[in-house]
Amino acid sequence: MRLRRFVRARGDNGVVTFVQPTLSLWDEPTPSHRDRILAHSTDRVAWLRARSTGVTATDVARLSSERSLAAVAYDKINGSGFGGNAYTDHGNDREPEIARWVQANHGISPSAALFHSAHHKAHLATPDGVAEIDGVLVLSEIKTTSSLWKSVPRSYLRQVWWQQYVLGAERTLLVWEQHLDFVPVAPEPRVQWIERDDNQIHVLVGLANQLLARVRNHGSRTR
Repeated sequence: MRLRRFVRARGDNGVVTFVQPTLSLWDEPTPSHRDRILAHSTDRVAWLRARSTGVTATDVARLSSERSLAAVAYDKINGSGFGGNAYTDHGNDREPEIARWVQANHGISPSAALFHSAHHKAHLATPDGVAEIDGVLVLSEIKTTSSLWKSVPRSYLRQVWWQQYVLGAERTLLVWEQHLDFVPVAPEPRVQWIERDDNQIHVLVGLANQLLARVRNHGSRTR
């Protein structure tokens, strides 16, 4: 149901007109995350193509300053040239095993889906796990590291908050496995719940929109 609000406006010729914007009496329901899937990482070509159309959690993880915004925009326009290394290969190898552990111990199912935000179709994320627990949407994000973390790296927090925004989730189980020379140092990974932070999300959305504007402005100049 919508209501009309009448607003009087006087033009340059002195004529008074009435504009009638429609106002929603109730908020429109947010589409389910299940209805906002663009691709799956199991189809890598389609997944990479879909990711290239917007701002991903990987992009947002890097957005810490004006300089980083310029660097990410450059990579979005020109390509980063990074094809992976021994550490990313190890992470890719370990992720399915860790994801099975997360599902068995925390009830969060692995996910390969690329989602877009209900608010902006160019705001994208591919969380490692998605579940509804007690009616609350939660995510998981899996990392492998050769470092001993004293606290969660800020870039990973930005990544997690962005994923929560895109899907509409309230919490994320961050799961990390430390390794020494690519051998896990403990029998089980460590975990920490990261709560949604709407203040941080607001900042990230603003930076992401600046990034999109830079990329699109470059595209319009080259046409």
